[in-house]
Amino acid sequence: MAGVTVVVPARNEEMAIARQLHDIVEAMDGSGWAFEIIVVDDGSTDATASLAGSCGVQVLRLERHRGYGEALKAGIQAAAYDRILISDADGSYPASAIPGLLALASSACMVVGARIGANVHTPLVRRPAKWLLRQYAMLVALRPIPDLNSGLRLFDKSAALAFWDLYPPGFSFTTTITLAMLATGLEVRYVKIDYHRRLGESKIRAADFFRMLWLITKLAIRFRPLRLLVPAALAALLPARPWAVFAAATLLAAGLLLERRARIARRVAP
Repeated sequence: MAGVTVVVPARNEEMAIARQLHDIVEAMDGSGWAFEIIVVDDGSTDATASLAGSCGVQVLRLERHRGYGEALKAGIQAAAYDRILISDADGSYPASAIPGLLALASSACMVVGARIGANVHTPLVRRPAKWLLRQYAMLVALRPIPDLNSGLRLFDKSAALAFWDLYPPGFSFTTTITLAMLATGLEVRYVKIDYHRRLGESKIRAADFFRMLWLITKLAIRFRPLRLLVPAALAALLPARPWAVFAAATLLAAGLLLERRARIARRVAP
């Protein structure tokens, strides 16, 4: 029987954690998969850990707040199964979508629940930033990306471990694994899902947009440097000055050198 480890990072989610875990258990019970659920309590100061424990799941407690990415990494390291399903604890991702992801498990290294279903609640103020980041990521990957950083996804543990040193401690884990897999040619598929209004306070801040922008740039330089530096070299020629030719040549030379390293990085994919 195929098995999956469900990793649920949680920090101060006492309002939603019990209900979300109940829904996940219900979805997994009817899936035909062997499973375990690991809640990684990321330094909560409320009753999150005790409520999760009362649901009969494994609770891994971090002594202090270390971030979403670190919580996920802790859960992945503790996983007994080779397939990992991640979901948030705030009630925003419908557990009823899980069987749709599992149905595609054998056809891709990662299956992402794309928040493009009929009922998607995304705060209006965040939509322009999310759109810009997604467009930038697609420019780097040269692949369609319906949802860059969905927190509901299924992936092979071995594939995730191949990019272990890239994952940041914060919210950018999902963006990183998406771009890393696409850049190295791994199969990523998407399933339309709904996205509910979260219970409790959001932990996303305005500064996260700039962190994500910088992260995508770093990943582009690591995996696909020419896709950034060739356009930059062409743009450098626009002033039509002698120094512009030198600047363009420097950027292009840097791109070619980085591309050699990137080819090695792209070969780490399982």
